[in-house]
Amino acid sequence: MCIRDRRTVVQKMNLLRGAGAQKAGDKLAQAGLRGAEVLVAYMFLRLALPFGFGALALLTIEWLQLVQLPEAARLPAVLTTTLLGALAPGVYLSNRATKRRVAMLKALPDGLDLLVICAEAGLSLDAALTRVARELGRASAELADELGLTAVELGFLPERRQALDNLNRRTALPALRGLVNTLQQTEKYGTPLAQSLRVLSAEFRDQRMMRAEEKAARLPAIMTVPMIVFILPALFVVLIGPAIIKTIDGLRGLH
Repeated sequence: MCIRDRRTVVQKMNLLRGAGAQKAGDKLAQAGLRGAEVLVAYMFLRLALPFGFGALALLTIEWLQLVQLPEAARLPAVLTTTLLGALAPGVYLSNRATKRRVAMLKALPDGLDLLVICAEAGLSLDAALTRVARELGRASAELADELGLTAVELGFLPERRQALDNLNRRTALPALRGLVNTLQQTEKYGTPLAQSLRVLSAEFRDQRMMRAEEKAARLPAIMTVPMIVFILPALFVVLIGPAIIKTIDGLRGLH
């Protein structure tokens, strides 16, 4: 089905109106997927995939009988497949958004350090974000994309606050929400940008160190089961095996 047909179906079903379409657009932006056509394709898939999965299950189980199931289990299997088709777009979008947030969170302290350097060099917020986005392009394409788009929006939106709110909405990341609040305060009250960002960068680095320490503290508990299952049996064989062999040889010598 071509793009025009998908848009016609979605518009006739009024799927692009209301709070549901707005939430879907926010989720797509958080996953790094933007544009009106992307929203149309997503809403169309949410509508069509349950029917497609259900028809495929009927074709496979009932008509072609490629999968042999008892009579009582066929209807639940078809309904379960239809439910999977309904949940698949949301699950994929959620997983993609989560991976993107994790990637941005890892690169955020380094991005803030670069932003502090640019602010201390006398660059404006727009120019600083553009430079940081350019420098972070290889290390973190996700964060560079968001900062670059924010820099563009700061230049053409009538209210600069709206550009920062859009960054907050597109990322849905608590750490970036703190950065947005700091930038909005500097825009509103005229506080020194470099000093505020330096404090925020130190806080983010402390948080990253705390997360690393938490993972290190959980490591002994995580490693206990693999050690018991894989390492201790081999260790027992190495230590006790020769003694068992000598005992068996000694018993044979007695006979």
